[in-house]
Amino acid sequence: MLVIKNISRTFTAKDRVIQALDNVNLEVKDKEFICILGPSGCGKTTLLRIIAGLDSPTSGEVMLEGAKIEKPGQDRGMVFQDYSLFPWRTVIDNIAFGLEVMGVDKKERYENAREYLKLLDLENFGNSYPYELSGGMRQRIAIVRALINNPKLLLMDEPFGALDAQTRNIMQAELLRIWEKKHKTIIFITHSVDEAVYLADRIVVMSARPGTVKEIFCVDLPHPRIRTSLEANRIRDKVLKSLGTEIELRPTL
Repeated sequence: MLVIKNISRTFTAKDRVIQALDNVNLEVKDKEFICILGPSGCGKTTLLRIIAGLDSPTSGEVMLEGAKIEKPGQDRGMVFQDYSLFPWRTVIDNIAFGLEVMGVDKKERYENAREYLKLLDLENFGNSYPYELSGGMRQRIAIVRALINNPKLLLMDEPFGALDAQTRNIMQAELLRIWEKKHKTIIFITHSVDEAVYLADRIVVMSARPGTVKEIFCVDLPHPRIRTSLEANRIRDKVLKSLGTEIELRPTL
Protein backbone atom coordinates (compact mmCIF):
# COMPACT_ATOMS: atom_id res chain seq x y z
CA MET A 1 0.00 0.00 0.00
CA LEU A 2 2.74 2.46 1.01
CA VAL A 3 6.24 2.40 -0.46
CA ILE A 4 8.99 4.58 1.05
CA LYS A 5 11.91 4.48 -1.37
CA ASN A 6 15.41 5.85 -0.76
CA ILE A 7 14.18 8.79 1.33
CA SER A 8 16.85 11.25 2.49
CA ARG A 9 16.33 14.67 4.05
CA THR A 10 18.86 17.37 4.86
CA PHE A 11 18.33 20.74 6.55
CA THR A 12 20.50 23.84 6.60
CA ALA A 13 20.72 25.64 9.95
CA LYS A 14 23.20 28.41 10.80
CA ASP A 15 25.42 27.53 7.84
CA ARG A 16 25.46 23.87 8.90
CA VAL A 17 24.04 21.03 6.85
CA ILE A 18 22.19 18.51 9.01
CA GLN A 19 21.18 15.18 7.56
CA ALA A 20 18.03 13.98 9.30
CA LEU A 21 17.27 10.92 7.15
CA ASP A 22 19.54 8.77 5.03
CA ASN A 23 18.22 6.31 2.45
CA VAL A 24 15.09 5.16 4.32
CA ASN A 25 13.27 2.25 2.68
CA LEU A 26 10.07 0.65 3.94
CA GLU A 27 6.97 -1.04 2.55
CA VAL A 28 3.69 -1.04 4.48
CA LYS A 29 0.81 -3.41 3.76
CA ASP A 30 -2.86 -2.49 3.69
CA LYS A 31 -4.46 -2.51 7.20
CA GLU A 32 -1.06 -3.02 8.83
CA PHE A 33 -0.17 -1.41 12.18
CA ILE A 34 3.44 -0.17 12.09
CA CYS A 35 5.26 1.34 15.08
CA ILE A 36 8.45 3.33 14.50
CA LEU A 37 11.01 3.54 17.31
CA GLY A 38 14.35 5.28 17.48
CA PRO A 39 16.54 7.67 19.50
CA SER A 40 15.50 11.31 19.85
CA GLY A 41 16.51 13.30 16.79
CA CYS A 42 16.69 10.30 14.45
CA GLY A 43 14.13 11.78 12.04
CA LYS A 44 10.96 9.84 12.98
CA THR A 45 8.73 12.91 12.89
CA THR A 46 10.44 14.18 9.73
CA LEU A 47 9.64 10.88 8.02
CA LEU A 48 6.02 11.05 9.16
CA ARG A 49 5.71 14.63 7.87
CA ILE A 50 7.07 13.53 4.50
CA ILE A 51 4.47 10.74 4.32
CA ALA A 52 1.79 13.28 5.28
CA GLY A 53 2.97 15.64 2.52
CA LEU A 54 3.82 18.37 5.05
CA ASP A 55 7.52 18.17 4.15
CA SER A 56 9.47 17.14 1.04
CA PRO A 57 12.42 14.75 0.86
CA THR A 58 15.78 15.93 -0.43
CA SER A 59 15.87 12.72 -2.46
CA GLY A 60 13.71 9.63 -2.85
CA GLU A 61 9.94 9.28 -3.04
CA VAL A 62 6.90 8.00 -1.17
CA MET A 63 4.13 6.22 -3.08
CA LEU A 64 0.64 5.60 -1.70
CA GLU A 65 -1.21 2.99 -3.76
CA GLY A 66 1.01 3.82 -6.71
CA ALA A 67 0.59 7.61 -6.53
CA LYS A 68 3.52 9.81 -5.53
CA ILE A 69 2.97 11.88 -2.38
CA GLU A 70 3.86 15.52 -3.00
CA LYS A 71 1.40 17.42 -0.78
CA PRO A 72 -1.17 16.83 1.99
CA GLY A 73 -4.31 14.94 1.01
CA GLN A 74 -7.54 13.57 2.43
CA ASP A 75 -6.24 10.04 1.93
CA ARG A 76 -3.97 10.63 4.97
CA GLY A 77 -5.05 11.64 8.47
CA MET A 78 -2.60 12.86 11.10
CA VAL A 79 -2.82 12.86 14.90
CA PHE A 80 -0.35 14.92 16.95
CA GLN A 81 0.72 14.66 20.58
CA ASP A 82 -0.83 18.02 21.52
CA TYR A 83 -4.38 17.11 20.32
CA SER A 84 -4.63 20.20 18.00
CA LEU A 85 -8.35 20.65 18.69
CA PHE A 86 -10.04 23.99 18.10
CA PRO A 87 -10.77 25.34 21.61
CA TRP A 88 -13.65 27.52 20.37
CA ARG A 89 -15.50 24.58 18.81
CA THR A 90 -17.53 21.96 20.64
CA VAL A 91 -16.54 18.31 20.50
CA ILE A 92 -19.02 17.48 17.74
CA ASP A 93 -17.98 20.58 15.77
CA ASN A 94 -14.33 19.53 16.04
CA ILE A 95 -15.13 16.06 14.75
CA ALA A 96 -17.25 17.38 11.86
CA PHE A 97 -14.65 19.97 10.80
CA GLY A 98 -12.92 17.83 8.17
CA LEU A 99 -16.21 17.02 6.45
CA GLU A 100 -17.11 20.71 6.58
CA VAL A 101 -13.89 21.57 4.71
CA MET A 102 -14.77 18.89 2.13
CA GLY A 103 -18.14 20.56 1.55
CA VAL A 104 -20.24 17.71 2.95
CA ASP A 105 -23.85 18.64 3.69
CA LYS A 106 -24.38 19.79 7.28
CA LYS A 107 -26.91 17.09 8.12
CA GLU A 108 -24.69 14.33 6.78
CA ARG A 109 -21.52 15.51 8.50
CA TYR A 110 -23.22 15.76 11.89
CA GLU A 111 -24.79 12.35 11.47
CA ASN A 112 -21.30 10.96 10.81
CA ALA A 113 -19.88 12.87 13.78
CA ARG A 114 -22.55 11.44 16.09
CA GLU A 115 -21.72 7.94 14.82
CA TYR A 116 -18.09 8.44 15.86
CA LEU A 117 -19.11 9.83 19.24
CA LYS A 118 -21.10 6.65 19.75
CA LEU A 119 -18.09 4.57 18.72
CA LEU A 120 -16.09 6.30 21.48
CA ASP A 121 -18.86 6.13 24.09
CA LEU A 122 -18.77 9.94 24.25
CA GLU A 123 -22.34 10.66 23.13
CA ASN A 124 -23.00 12.80 26.20
CA PHE A 125 -20.04 15.10 25.47
CA GLY A 126 -20.90 16.32 21.97
CA ASN A 127 -21.72 19.83 23.17
CA SER A 128 -18.74 20.08 25.53
CA TYR A 129 -15.61 22.10 24.76
CA PRO A 130 -12.08 20.62 24.71
CA TYR A 131 -11.07 22.34 27.97
CA GLU A 132 -13.89 20.47 29.75
CA LEU A 133 -12.44 17.06 28.80
CA SER A 134 -9.60 14.97 30.19
CA GLY A 135 -6.41 14.48 28.18
CA GLY A 136 -7.46 10.99 27.14
CA MET A 137 -10.87 12.18 25.97
CA ARG A 138 -9.31 15.03 23.98
CA GLN A 139 -6.96 12.61 22.25
CA ARG A 140 -9.85 10.30 21.38
CA ILE A 141 -11.58 13.26 19.74
CA ALA A 142 -8.38 14.07 17.82
CA ILE A 143 -8.20 10.47 16.56
CA VAL A 144 -11.77 10.35 15.29
CA ARG A 145 -11.45 13.83 13.76
CA ALA A 146 -8.67 12.32 11.63
CA LEU A 147 -10.72 9.18 10.90
CA ILE A 148 -14.00 10.80 9.90
CA ASN A 149 -12.59 11.80 6.49
CA ASN A 150 -12.10 8.06 5.86
CA PRO A 151 -8.34 8.27 5.12
CA LYS A 152 -6.48 5.28 3.74
CA LEU A 153 -3.60 5.92 6.12
CA LEU A 154 -3.57 7.20 9.72
CA LEU A 155 -0.32 8.84 10.85
CA MET A 156 0.22 9.22 14.60
CA ASP A 157 3.12 11.17 16.12
CA GLU A 158 3.52 10.05 19.76
CA PRO A 159 -0.20 10.61 20.37
CA PHE A 160 -0.14 9.24 23.93
CA GLY A 161 3.19 10.71 25.03
CA ALA A 162 1.64 13.40 27.23
CA LEU A 163 -0.75 11.04 29.05
CA ASP A 164 -0.25 9.40 32.43
CA ALA A 165 0.56 5.67 32.45
CA GLN A 166 -2.95 4.45 33.28
CA THR A 167 -4.67 6.66 30.70
CA ARG A 168 -2.03 5.70 28.13
CA ASN A 169 -2.82 1.99 28.60
CA ILE A 170 -6.54 2.69 28.25
CA MET A 171 -5.93 4.72 25.07
CA GLN A 172 -3.79 1.96 23.56
CA ALA A 173 -6.63 -0.53 24.02
CA GLU A 174 -9.11 2.03 22.66
CA LEU A 175 -6.99 2.63 19.56
CA LEU A 176 -6.79 -1.12 18.88
CA ARG A 177 -10.57 -1.35 19.19
CA ILE A 178 -11.03 1.46 16.65
CA TRP A 179 -8.36 -0.02 14.36
CA GLU A 180 -10.00 -3.45 14.34
CA LYS A 181 -13.40 -1.86 13.64
CA LYS A 182 -12.34 0.63 10.94
CA HIS A 183 -9.55 -1.46 9.33
CA LYS A 184 -7.16 1.45 8.77
CA THR A 185 -3.46 1.30 8.00
CA ILE A 186 -1.60 3.00 10.86
CA ILE A 187 1.95 4.33 11.20
CA PHE A 188 2.56 5.16 14.85
CA ILE A 189 5.65 6.89 16.26
CA THR A 190 6.55 6.16 19.87
CA HIS A 191 9.48 6.22 22.29
CA SER A 192 7.97 3.35 24.31
CA VAL A 193 9.10 -0.18 23.47
CA ASP A 194 6.28 -1.59 25.63
CA GLU A 195 3.72 0.44 23.66
CA ALA A 196 5.14 -0.76 20.35
CA VAL A 197 5.08 -4.43 21.42
CA TYR A 198 1.49 -4.06 22.63
CA LEU A 199 0.20 -2.36 19.46
CA ALA A 200 2.21 -3.22 16.36
CA ASP A 201 2.17 -5.87 13.68
CA ARG A 202 5.76 -4.79 12.93
CA ILE A 203 8.20 -2.58 14.80
CA VAL A 204 10.63 -0.49 12.75
CA VAL A 205 13.78 0.50 14.66
CA MET A 206 15.63 3.52 13.29
CA SER A 207 19.28 4.37 13.83
CA ALA A 208 20.59 7.55 15.42
CA ARG A 209 20.87 10.56 13.12
CA PRO A 210 21.04 10.38 10.21
CA GLY A 211 18.05 8.11 10.62
CA THR A 212 17.70 4.99 8.53
CA VAL A 213 15.92 1.68 9.02
CA LYS A 214 18.17 -0.36 11.29
CA GLU A 215 16.00 -3.41 11.96
CA ILE A 216 12.39 -4.58 11.63
CA PHE A 217 10.66 -6.93 14.09
CA CYS A 218 7.45 -8.86 13.43
CA VAL A 219 5.13 -9.10 16.43
CA ASP A 220 3.23 -12.28 15.68
CA LEU A 221 1.04 -12.25 18.78
CA PRO A 222 -2.79 -12.18 18.83
CA HIS A 223 -4.76 -9.29 20.32
CA PRO A 224 -5.48 -8.57 23.10
CA ARG A 225 -1.86 -9.04 24.16
CA ILE A 226 -0.64 -9.76 27.66
CA ARG A 227 2.00 -7.13 28.33
CA THR A 228 3.95 -9.29 30.79
CA SER A 229 3.87 -12.55 28.81
CA LEU A 230 7.14 -14.34 28.10
CA GLU A 231 6.60 -13.94 24.35
CA ALA A 232 6.07 -10.17 24.64
CA ASN A 233 9.14 -9.88 26.89
CA ARG A 234 11.28 -11.74 24.36
CA ILE A 235 10.30 -9.33 21.58
CA ARG A 236 10.77 -6.37 23.92
CA ASP A 237 14.27 -7.60 24.78
CA LYS A 238 15.25 -7.93 21.10
CA VAL A 239 13.97 -4.41 20.33
CA LEU A 240 15.82 -2.94 23.32
CA LYS A 241 19.04 -4.62 22.19
CA SER A 242 18.56 -3.19 18.70
CA LEU A 243 18.14 0.25 20.27
CA GLY A 244 21.36 -0.35 22.21
CA THR A 245 19.74 -0.99 25.60
CA GLU A 246 20.42 -4.54 26.74
CA ILE A 247 18.48 -6.07 29.64
CA GLU A 248 18.51 -9.44 31.31
CA LEU A 249 15.35 -11.31 30.34
CA ARG A 250 13.76 -12.90 33.38
CA PRO A 251 10.91 -15.42 33.16
CA THR A 252 7.54 -14.20 34.43
CA LEU A 253 6.42 -15.76 37.69
